[in-house]
Amino acid sequence: MGDSQTWTAAPSAAEHARSVLAASWSCAVTAEGGREEFVGAHTVAEDGRVTLDVPEASTLVAAAICAPRGEPSAVLEFADVAPVPVRSRIRARLWIAGWFVPVGGRLEFTTTRVVLRLPSGAVVVDLGEFAAAAPDPLATAEARLLTHLADCHPDAVERLTRLVDADSLHGAVRVQPLAVDRHGLTLRIERARAHGDVRLPFHAPADDVAQLTERMHVLLTQASAASCPRALQRQRTDRDG
Repeated sequence: MGDSQTWTAAPSAAEHARSVLAASWSCAVTAEGGREEFVGAHTVAEDGRVTLDVPEASTLVAAAICAPRGEPSAVLEFADVAPVPVRSRIRARLWIAGWFVPVGGRLEFTTTRVVLRLPSGAVVVDLGEFAAAAPDPLATAEARLLTHLADCHPDAVERLTRLVDADSLHGAVRVQPLAVDRHGLTLRIERARAHGDVRLPFHAPADDVAQLTERMHVLLTQASAASCPRALQRQRTDRDG
Protein backbone atom coordinates (compact mmCIF):
# COMPACT_ATOMS: atom_id res chain seq x y z
CA MET A 1 0.00 0.00 0.00
CA GLY A 2 1.17 3.52 -0.66
CA ASP A 3 0.28 6.70 1.12
CA SER A 4 -3.45 6.92 1.68
CA GLN A 5 -5.80 9.33 3.38
CA THR A 6 -7.81 6.41 4.79
CA TRP A 7 -5.81 4.38 7.29
CA THR A 8 -6.01 3.33 10.91
CA ALA A 9 -3.77 4.77 13.61
CA ALA A 10 -2.70 1.31 14.78
CA PRO A 11 -2.41 -2.19 13.30
CA SER A 12 -5.30 -4.61 13.61
CA ALA A 13 -5.03 -7.56 16.00
CA ALA A 14 -4.34 -9.89 13.07
CA GLU A 15 -1.61 -7.62 11.69
CA HIS A 16 -0.09 -7.24 15.14
CA ALA A 17 -0.09 -11.01 15.61
CA ARG A 18 1.56 -11.58 12.23
CA SER A 19 4.18 -8.94 13.07
CA VAL A 20 5.04 -10.68 16.34
CA LEU A 21 5.34 -13.95 14.46
CA ALA A 22 7.53 -12.45 11.73
CA ALA A 23 9.94 -10.74 14.12
CA SER A 24 10.25 -13.45 16.78
CA TRP A 25 13.52 -15.37 16.79
CA SER A 26 12.46 -18.00 19.32
CA CYS A 27 9.38 -19.87 20.43
CA ALA A 28 8.26 -22.22 23.17
CA VAL A 29 6.19 -25.29 22.30
CA THR A 30 3.97 -27.05 24.81
CA ALA A 31 2.71 -30.50 23.87
CA GLU A 32 1.78 -33.72 25.66
CA GLY A 33 5.44 -34.59 25.92
CA GLY A 34 6.25 -31.42 27.83
CA ARG A 35 7.57 -27.98 26.98
CA GLU A 36 10.54 -27.15 24.77
CA GLU A 37 12.09 -23.88 23.64
CA PHE A 38 13.64 -23.38 20.22
CA VAL A 39 15.81 -20.58 18.87
CA GLY A 40 15.88 -19.76 15.18
CA ALA A 41 14.06 -22.97 14.34
CA HIS A 42 10.76 -21.78 12.87
CA THR A 43 9.74 -20.45 9.47
CA VAL A 44 6.46 -18.77 8.54
CA ALA A 45 4.53 -19.22 5.30
CA GLU A 46 2.72 -16.35 3.60
CA ASP A 47 -0.57 -17.43 5.16
CA GLY A 48 0.90 -17.63 8.65
CA ARG A 49 1.48 -21.37 8.84
CA VAL A 50 4.44 -22.27 11.02
CA THR A 51 6.99 -24.97 10.27
CA LEU A 52 9.45 -26.01 12.96
CA ASP A 53 12.86 -27.65 12.62
CA VAL A 54 13.51 -29.80 15.67
CA PRO A 55 16.25 -32.29 16.57
CA GLU A 56 15.46 -35.99 16.39
CA ALA A 57 15.72 -36.21 20.18
CA SER A 58 12.91 -33.69 20.63
CA THR A 59 9.88 -34.88 22.57
CA LEU A 60 7.75 -33.37 19.80
CA VAL A 61 9.01 -36.02 17.38
CA ALA A 62 8.03 -38.74 19.85
CA ALA A 63 4.65 -37.08 20.35
CA ALA A 64 4.06 -37.04 16.59
CA ILE A 65 4.88 -40.74 16.33
CA CYS A 66 2.81 -41.84 19.31
CA ALA A 67 -0.22 -39.57 19.00
CA PRO A 68 -3.59 -41.10 18.06
CA ARG A 69 -4.35 -40.61 14.36
CA GLY A 70 -0.91 -39.03 14.06
CA GLU A 71 -2.24 -35.59 14.98
CA PRO A 72 -0.68 -34.40 18.25
CA SER A 73 -1.83 -31.05 19.58
CA ALA A 74 0.47 -28.28 20.72
CA VAL A 75 0.59 -24.62 21.68
CA LEU A 76 3.29 -22.34 20.29
CA GLU A 77 4.18 -19.26 22.32
CA PHE A 78 6.02 -16.23 20.95
CA ALA A 79 7.12 -13.26 23.07
CA ASP A 80 7.38 -9.76 21.65
CA VAL A 81 10.27 -8.21 23.60
CA ALA A 82 11.11 -4.52 23.36
CA PRO A 83 14.59 -4.13 21.82
CA VAL A 84 15.35 -1.07 23.98
CA PRO A 85 15.88 -1.70 27.72
CA VAL A 86 12.72 -0.57 29.51
CA ARG A 87 10.57 -1.81 32.35
CA SER A 88 8.17 -4.62 31.46
CA ARG A 89 10.00 -5.38 28.21
CA ILE A 90 7.48 -7.96 26.99
CA ARG A 91 5.13 -5.90 24.83
CA ALA A 92 2.90 -8.79 23.76
CA ARG A 93 2.60 -12.56 23.76
CA LEU A 94 1.23 -14.64 20.91
CA TRP A 95 -0.19 -18.12 21.39
CA ILE A 96 -0.92 -20.37 18.40
CA ALA A 97 -2.78 -23.59 19.20
CA GLY A 98 -3.27 -26.45 16.79
CA TRP A 99 -1.89 -29.78 15.74
CA PHE A 100 1.23 -30.80 13.88
CA VAL A 101 2.53 -33.52 11.60
CA PRO A 102 6.09 -34.46 10.62
CA VAL A 103 6.83 -33.66 6.96
CA GLY A 104 10.27 -34.34 5.52
CA GLY A 105 12.06 -34.09 8.84
CA ARG A 106 10.16 -30.95 9.89
CA LEU A 107 6.99 -30.35 11.87
CA GLU A 108 4.18 -28.48 10.13
CA PHE A 109 1.53 -26.85 12.31
CA THR A 110 -2.13 -26.43 11.44
CA THR A 111 -3.60 -23.56 13.45
CA THR A 112 -6.93 -23.87 15.25
CA ARG A 113 -6.75 -20.84 17.57
CA VAL A 114 -4.70 -17.63 17.78
CA VAL A 115 -4.59 -15.44 20.89
CA LEU A 116 -2.71 -12.16 21.17
CA ARG A 117 -2.15 -10.83 24.67
CA LEU A 118 -1.42 -7.13 25.03
CA PRO A 119 -1.08 -5.00 28.17
CA SER A 120 -4.72 -4.03 27.60
CA GLY A 121 -5.86 -7.67 27.59
CA ALA A 122 -6.12 -10.79 25.46
CA VAL A 123 -7.68 -10.85 21.98
CA VAL A 124 -8.79 -13.96 20.08
CA VAL A 125 -7.72 -13.38 16.49
CA ASP A 126 -10.01 -14.55 13.69
CA LEU A 127 -8.25 -17.35 11.79
CA GLY A 128 -9.29 -16.02 8.39
CA GLU A 129 -8.04 -12.55 9.23
CA PHE A 130 -4.81 -14.00 10.61
CA ALA A 131 -4.16 -15.96 7.41
CA ALA A 132 -4.97 -12.97 5.19
CA ALA A 133 -3.04 -10.36 7.19
CA ALA A 134 0.50 -9.32 6.39
CA PRO A 135 3.12 -8.43 8.99
CA ASP A 136 3.94 -4.77 9.41
CA PRO A 137 6.52 -3.82 6.74
CA LEU A 138 8.81 -2.48 9.48
CA ALA A 139 8.50 -5.52 11.78
CA THR A 140 11.80 -7.19 10.97
CA ALA A 141 13.70 -3.88 10.97
CA GLU A 142 12.07 -2.49 14.12
CA ALA A 143 14.74 -3.69 16.59
CA ARG A 144 17.55 -2.08 14.60
CA LEU A 145 15.59 1.14 14.08
CA LEU A 146 14.63 1.57 17.74
CA THR A 147 18.06 0.77 19.17
CA HIS A 148 19.63 3.23 16.72
CA LEU A 149 17.15 5.91 17.76
CA ALA A 150 17.72 5.30 21.47
CA ASP A 151 21.52 4.94 21.33
CA CYS A 152 22.46 7.49 18.67
CA HIS A 153 19.70 10.10 18.83
CA PRO A 154 18.60 10.58 22.45
CA ASP A 155 18.24 14.29 21.66
CA ALA A 156 15.60 13.43 19.05
CA VAL A 157 13.71 11.29 21.59
CA GLU A 158 13.76 14.17 24.05
CA ARG A 159 12.54 16.57 21.37
CA LEU A 160 9.64 14.26 20.57
CA THR A 161 8.40 14.58 24.15
CA ARG A 162 7.28 18.09 23.18
CA LEU A 163 4.42 16.35 21.33
CA VAL A 164 3.30 14.60 24.51
CA ASP A 165 0.67 16.08 26.79
CA ALA A 166 2.30 17.61 29.87
CA ASP A 167 0.09 15.56 32.20
CA SER A 168 1.50 12.35 30.72
CA LEU A 169 5.03 13.57 31.44
CA HIS A 170 4.39 14.49 35.07
CA GLY A 171 7.02 12.79 37.24
CA ALA A 172 8.87 11.32 34.26
CA VAL A 173 12.47 10.26 34.88
CA ARG A 174 13.17 8.64 31.51
CA VAL A 175 11.57 8.40 28.07
CA GLN A 176 12.55 5.66 25.61
CA PRO A 177 11.26 4.55 22.19
CA LEU A 178 9.19 1.43 22.84
CA ALA A 179 7.76 0.46 19.46
CA VAL A 180 7.38 1.60 15.88
CA ASP A 181 5.15 0.38 13.08
CA ARG A 182 3.93 1.82 9.81
CA HIS A 183 1.28 3.84 11.64
CA GLY A 184 3.27 5.51 14.40
CA LEU A 185 5.92 5.60 17.12
CA THR A 186 5.26 4.63 20.75
CA LEU A 187 7.24 6.15 23.62
CA ARG A 188 7.61 4.53 27.04
CA ILE A 189 7.45 7.14 29.83
CA GLU A 190 9.02 5.83 33.02
CA ARG A 191 8.37 7.35 36.45
CA ALA A 192 9.85 6.47 39.82
CA ARG A 193 7.35 3.68 40.51
CA ALA A 194 5.25 3.41 37.37
CA HIS A 195 5.30 3.82 33.62
CA GLY A 196 2.98 4.61 30.74
CA ASP A 197 3.01 4.60 26.96
CA VAL A 198 2.20 7.40 24.52
CA ARG A 199 1.67 6.89 20.81
CA LEU A 200 2.68 9.49 18.23
CA PRO A 201 0.79 8.72 14.98
CA PHE A 202 2.35 9.43 11.60
CA HIS A 203 0.51 11.69 9.16
CA ALA A 204 0.43 8.75 6.69
CA PRO A 205 1.54 5.10 6.81
CA ALA A 206 5.19 4.23 6.23
CA ASP A 207 5.63 1.18 3.99
CA ASP A 208 9.43 1.08 4.16
CA VAL A 209 12.40 2.57 6.00
CA ALA A 210 12.71 5.47 3.56
CA GLN A 211 9.10 6.49 4.21
CA LEU A 212 9.64 6.01 7.94
CA THR A 213 12.55 8.45 7.80
CA GLU A 214 10.28 11.06 6.22
CA ARG A 215 7.53 10.44 8.79
CA MET A 216 10.03 10.84 11.64
CA HIS A 217 11.31 14.08 10.15
CA VAL A 218 7.73 15.39 10.10
CA LEU A 219 7.27 14.50 13.79
CA LEU A 220 10.57 16.14 14.71
CA THR A 221 9.64 19.27 12.78
CA GLN A 222 6.33 19.41 14.64
CA ALA A 223 8.16 18.87 17.92
CA SER A 224 10.61 21.68 17.18
CA ALA A 225 7.68 24.05 16.76
CA ALA A 226 6.09 22.93 20.04
CA SER A 227 6.89 24.29 23.47
CA CYS A 228 9.09 22.26 25.78
CA PRO A 229 7.00 20.28 28.33
CA ARG A 230 7.34 21.89 31.73
CA ALA A 231 6.78 18.67 33.68
CA LEU A 232 9.75 16.92 32.10
CA GLN A 233 11.89 20.05 32.36
CA ARG A 234 11.13 20.40 36.05
CA GLN A 235 11.74 16.72 36.76
CA ARG A 236 15.13 16.78 35.03
CA THR A 237 16.09 20.01 36.79
CA ASP A 238 15.27 18.46 40.16
CA ARG A 239 17.14 15.27 39.27
CA ASP A 240 20.26 17.08 38.02
CA GLY A 241 20.29 19.65 40.79
